[in-house]
Amino acid sequence: MRLKKQISIMRQSWWKILTIGLLFYTLIAGLLMDVPRLPILNETIRALHFHVTMWFGMILMLVVAVVYSIKYLRSNDLKHDDMALEFTNAAILFGVLGIVTGMLWARFTWGDYWSGDPKQNASAIGLLMYFAYLILRGSITDQQQRGRIGAVYNIFAFAAFIPLIFVLPRLTDSLHPGNGGNPGFNAYDLDSKLRMVFYPAIIGWTLLGTWIATVRVRIRRVERLLEDKLINS
Repeated sequence: MRLKKQISIMRQSWWKILTIGLLFYTLIAGLLMDVPRLPILNETIRALHFHVTMWFGMILMLVVAVVYSIKYLRSNDLKHDDMALEFTNAAILFGVLGIVTGMLWARFTWGDYWSGDPKQNASAIGLLMYFAYLILRGSITDQQQRGRIGAVYNIFAFAAFIPLIFVLPRLTDSLHPGNGGNPGFNAYDLDSKLRMVFYPAIIGWTLLGTWIATVRVRIRRVERLLEDKLINS
């Protein structure tokens, strides 16, 4: 009986085990595996496995948040609002980490932590939009109203965020690869060694964000149950 229970727990937690394995691999291989010697970048190209992949994970989590925002608007089920909020929170966390790792990378390749690059500025504005989402939610006391306004804001914020960080920087001069006429990594040497870490890293960071979000959702639901019991008693 105990063995069956352990097997059941393992089946439910397989993706968490996978998350730990992928992130451990990302850290070790990302820091120690051989990388191509590109002009200026040299060893700093290892930041690709952290800076860029965290932002990919952030985008995927924002997509999930938008899906649950739409579900909430259709159902008024607070469970969907919980998911939208916590996936957005996880995405913001990875967005901040992505900017910090990008600043460190910029310091060693562009000579300064923040150079006013259009994509840097656009990314900062995008994060401020999502910080405003949290402030907006915190200013509303009614749960249903907070969920509806938050869901609408979340949908429109995502619709503005994508062109802000992917389209507009391409229309002007930018130091970022793939922007302002600069070739992207695929154009010169995102070789098989980098890909061996790059894609697993995206999956690993995304799963970690999902793990964080789902834990916070369970906490929110327990807190709501306790509040309801106190009110009813």
